[in-house]
Amino acid sequence: MTEARVHYRVRVLDLQAHLFEVTLTIAEPATAQGVSLPVWIPGSYLVREFAKNLQRLQALQGTRELALIQLDKCSWQIECAGSKPLVLRYEVYALDNSVRTAWLDVSRGFFNGTSLLLQVHGQEQKPHTLELPPDKALPGWQVATGLTAEKVNRDGFGCYLAASYDELVDCPVEMGRFWHGSFVAGGIRHRFVVSGAPPGFDGTRLLADTQKICEAEIGFWHGDRSSKRTRSKPPHQDYLFMLNAVGDGYGGLEHRNSTALICKRKDLPRLANPALESGAAAAHKSEGYVTLLGLISHEYFHTWNVKRLRPAEFTRYDYTQENYTRLLWFFEGFTSYYDDLLLRRAKLIDDGTYLKLLGKTINQVLQTPGREVQSVAQASFDAWIKYYRQDENTPNATVSYYTKGALVALCLDLSLRQHGRSTLDAVMRALWQRCRGGPMTEDDLCTVLADSSGRSFASEIALWVHGVEALPLKKLLERQGIDVHEEPAPIAQRLGLRLGDGPGVQIKTVLRGGAAENAGFAPGDEWLGVEVGPARTTTRWRLTTLDDLPLYAGTATKIGALVARDKRLHQLSLTLPKAASTWQLTVHDKQLAAQWLNEAGKP
Repeated sequence: MTEARVHYRVRVLDLQAHLFEVTLTIAEPATAQGVSLPVWIPGSYLVREFAKNLQRLQALQGTRELALIQLDKCSWQIECAGSKPLVLRYEVYALDNSVRTAWLDVSRGFFNGTSLLLQVHGQEQKPHTLELPPDKALPGWQVATGLTAEKVNRDGFGCYLAASYDELVDCPVEMGRFWHGSFVAGGIRHRFVVSGAPPGFDGTRLLADTQKICEAEIGFWHGDRSSKRTRSKPPHQDYLFMLNAVGDGYGGLEHRNSTALICKRKDLPRLANPALESGAAAAHKSEGYVTLLGLISHEYFHTWNVKRLRPAEFTRYDYTQENYTRLLWFFEGFTSYYDDLLLRRAKLIDDGTYLKLLGKTINQVLQTPGREVQSVAQASFDAWIKYYRQDENTPNATVSYYTKGALVALCLDLSLRQHGRSTLDAVMRALWQRCRGGPMTEDDLCTVLADSSGRSFASEIALWVHGVEALPLKKLLERQGIDVHEEPAPIAQRLGLRLGDGPGVQIKTVLRGGAAENAGFAPGDEWLGVEVGPARTTTRWRLTTLDDLPLYAGTATKIGALVARDKRLHQLSLTLPKAASTWQLTVHDKQLAAQWLNEAGKP
């Protein structure tokens, strides 16, 4: 085994107690050696305090146990004697079934290095090794990771290499009995592992569809790898998809040559069983599967857009505190724009399905009062305290840099195309070349936009990104051959309400400026009943679902609402608003629409 300065040995200590054991060996420690565990993981902008799960930390040089001085919530210092290797041993509790931290039970193990592996101060840029020893107590278990294998057995247990701490913790590890397959796209081997898949899982279809996504995205960034139009080589030599299928869950986290994904088990593609499935079940399956493909497309696009091309503020991560940037609207928003668009270009969905997905994004933004309060640049900066810490007032005070960022990308793309000299596709590739697949600033984007189009987009960036003015969506879509139809909105939207889960009509959010706010509704209320008609002839109705409100209200424009709040009853006067609307998108000029939806490079 190659000599390494920093070596980690991670083994399963106790499946039932959900404990990993970590042994860290520092070959050449400093006299006063500092170590720390990250407080956050890149790609998920919230301080999560991973050190809360670390226990029984001890330090040794030879047989001598050394004192550990805790400096803060996640950092320690060890006073070393002589030049002997320093060995740290500790345990980590792992029971967060997400893509961000670590999990261990009798059927599966998973961890991100940021949750388990202490950072050795002063030696972050030296080679690191990770050892995952075979364990007879884990029969049938295998290992999958994006790390470079140095010496491993057929099941993946053994030793892996990383050039630095950053590379080490950017390669999560999946362990257990999982389904696995592989394919080649753009000349690159891609592996796919799925944990928790049911017997009817159609792995062949998942591989084939993911291959189409990867080929479309490699072609987007680098041209057709099979032709003379190749512009450059992809930044990764192999890639690993790790999908955890669960009863209820959704999410993904990007890494340099892998991604961790989680989805509902029922959204996996599955082998047809006509004896058991109805048409409705098949339709639901298709819709959920498209959502999964969009997630795969999103995380794979991040291989370029945020893992390489990234905010200048992320040139070096500081794992001990928040890392601020105002550019998440570009890195998450533009990725959100392209994830479904590239499904369309890969012919995995049709025009109607794509426009339905786009319409959903538009409606989400239009139904968020916070879009008039917070700019998408400020939303990026505030991600640490607002996006990842949402409450009942979030829609009134903030806007999502994912959804509005995607609409900024849409407006720029359609503006460029209608100007006739470029496309956002070309701008993204030019940015990649200009920044050499590395750190970038907003000025870089503005420069490339101007160079590509022959005019400045500074005013659009000021209004759309740093302001709160409405985006010119309707005008741009109609010029691109898309009709915008305004359809009646659901009742909750018309009233300015968002409902919570549970029996009855539970009020989760009261939207700013809506009829419900004007009537005095508050988050946490339970809407029990309605009163209709003048005092002498009032009729009272029990309200168990909001869909029954039109039935009980009839033609009335003002009704009484009986709500329970903190076990007290309140009578509110609700004036019913005029019908609100949602957007539905359809194609009216196939030729114009095709220039945007079907082609990846030409205006």
